[in-house]
Amino acid sequence: MAGDDLNSPLGLGIGEQRFRIPLGLIGIVIITALVLTLGVWIAVVDAPYGGEPSAVVALNKTSVQGVSARDMEVVGIRPGVLTNEPGQASREGQKSNDGPRFAPALPPEGAELRPADGGSPALTTDPDPRISEKGRYGTLPRIADNGARALDFYARPFDTETIGVARIAIVVGGLTLSEAGTNLALTRLPSAVTLAFAPYGDNLKDWEVRARQDGHELLLQVPLEPFDYPDNDPGPHTLLVDLAHQQNIDRLHWLLSRITNYVGVVNEMGSRFTATQDSLQPVLAEIGRRGLMYMDDGSSSRSTAPSVANITGTPFLRADLQLDRNPSRDDIDARLLELEAVARTKGFAVGYASALPVSIDRISEWAKSLEARGLQLVPISAGVLYNNS
Repeated sequence: MAGDDLNSPLGLGIGEQRFRIPLGLIGIVIITALVLTLGVWIAVVDAPYGGEPSAVVALNKTSVQGVSARDMEVVGIRPGVLTNEPGQASREGQKSNDGPRFAPALPPEGAELRPADGGSPALTTDPDPRISEKGRYGTLPRIADNGARALDFYARPFDTETIGVARIAIVVGGLTLSEAGTNLALTRLPSAVTLAFAPYGDNLKDWEVRARQDGHELLLQVPLEPFDYPDNDPGPHTLLVDLAHQQNIDRLHWLLSRITNYVGVVNEMGSRFTATQDSLQPVLAEIGRRGLMYMDDGSSSRSTAPSVANITGTPFLRADLQLDRNPSRDDIDARLLELEAVARTKGFAVGYASALPVSIDRISEWAKSLEARGLQLVPISAGVLYNNS
C-alpha cells in the first residue's frame, strides 16, 4: 500500500519489489535501432532508393513533346553536354543548322533549386567568344558571323508550347547599387524575373555570376539625360543630348563593358534624351547592331523609343506599368493586378519595378499563385519573341 511505502525506513522492502522495464522505453529503443540501420544503409549503399529502376535521359523538345512537366518527377539532375559538332560542347543558345538552340547549363549536382517557380537551370556566366569582342573599355557584345545575337545566346529558356496562356515579364532594376537590396532580390525573387544591373555597383561580376547561376535573365541599365540634368544626375558616362553622336557611342561602349551575358539594355531616367529622336537614334542603332534589345521603362510619355526602334530595327519592348511608382504594399498589389488585366487583354505584358524591399516582397508573393490563375511568368526576351510571332 502507498501508506506502508511512505512509513518504511529507506532501504527496507527493496527485495520485495520486481524489476520492470516500461513498454514505452522498449519502443523507443526499437525505433532508434531501425533509424540507425536505415542511415547506415543509405550512407554505404549507392542506391538509396533500394534498387528502384532509374534512368538518365537527355531531354529535348522531341523527347518530351506531349508530356507536361507536371507528369515528370525529378529525382536528380546531373550536368550534361549538348553538341552541335563532334567533340564540341554546345553552350546555352548556341546556333545550330536549324536556328537558335537553347541549351542552358544545369546547376551543380546537389545545388538547391528555387521553389518559387519550380527551380531553373543555371545560365552561362562567361561571355561566348563568338558573340564577343574586345573594346576600348572591355568586352563588348557583337553579332556572330552566322547572325546569332546576345539576345539569343543569353536568353533564359521558357515554355513556348502552352497555347492561349497570357504571359507577364517583370523587370526589377537598380541591382548592385545596394548589397542588401541585391541579396534580397536574388534570395526572394523567382528566377523568371529579369534583373536590371546598374553599371556602377561593386563586385559586378560576382553578382552577375550569382544571378545567372540562379537562372535570371539580365539587362544593363544605361543612364540617359533627364530634363532636370545636372540637378538630377543618373551618374558617370550619362548619355547627353548636347554631346556629339560619337561621344555618346563611346560612353555607351564604356557602359556595355561593365558586365557580360545580358540580353539588352534598359534606360535609367532619360526623359530628355528619349524625347530627342536625333540623339536617341544612333544609340538604338548601335544597341541593335550589337545583338541586344532595348527596353523602355515606361517612365516618360514623351519617349520616342518606339518609333526610333522601328526605324533602326532594334528589338524593342516598353513597360506597360511601373509597379512601384508609389512604393506602398497596397499600391504595388493593385498595380500587379492591373498588369494581369493587361496581359489577359494583350496576351503579353511587361512590368517594371525597383529593387525596394517592399517591391521585392510583393512581387515574390504575387508570383507564387500566378500559374494557378492561368498566367505565365517569363523573361523579358520572351516579349521579343511574342512581338515577332
